[in-house]
Amino acid sequence: MKTIGLIGGMSWESTVSYYQLINETIKEELGGLHSAKILLYSVDFAEIEHYQASGNWDKSAQVLSEIAQKLEQAGADFIVICTNTMHKVVPQIEEKISIPILHIAQATAETLLEKGIQKVGLLGTKYTMTQDFYKEKLLEAGLKVVIPDQSGVEEVNRIIYNELCLGNILEGSKQIYLAVIDDLKNAGAEAVILGCTEIGLLVKQEDTNMPLFDTTAIHAQKSAELAFDDV
Repeated sequence: MKTIGLIGGMSWESTVSYYQLINETIKEELGGLHSAKILLYSVDFAEIEHYQASGNWDKSAQVLSEIAQKLEQAGADFIVICTNTMHKVVPQIEEKISIPILHIAQATAETLLEKGIQKVGLLGTKYTMTQDFYKEKLLEAGLKVVIPDQSGVEEVNRIIYNELCLGNILEGSKQIYLAVIDDLKNAGAEAVILGCTEIGLLVKQEDTNMPLFDTTAIHAQKSAELAFDDV
């Protein structure tokens, strides 16, 4: 079994979900006492968020590249970054390591195409929703992407940073998200990507009849499958 190098802590709440989902997938597939081989480096998210807010992506790329190098040196066979937003700096990280990074947007695009989805709504941080680094992976796969209007972008982003990353799950915020999801449906989306690893803590499939694709669950499952691919 391959060893997974997890870069977590962005936030730690969603990293817990990664650890659990990866091990559950390994157990389901291999049975017995099998569990995942995992190396986890968990960052101080306050530091990373500061670089995000100040637009200092080069510094965040440097920090995550050094972590990826440490995981490679420790024996990781591939890297999994447990967040959507920081995939913005994947190209810089890839230059510093010789092992692959399992890209969350590519993993999600594969799953959407398997389900026959052609047009999808995207929720996430404002960086994920409005910048090209994430959407371009979906577009390259042949998907059409719609995002909320400006007020929707701001509200979705605010709830992520001010509530979900702090572990605060509020019913009022769930209703805001469900209203935004309805707007995306009205804009022609056939499904919605929960493109922030915390959103799945707030909104569940049972809350809406709109198909939801939780990137945390998708990324974790693909990570586990890659780990036991040769077993």
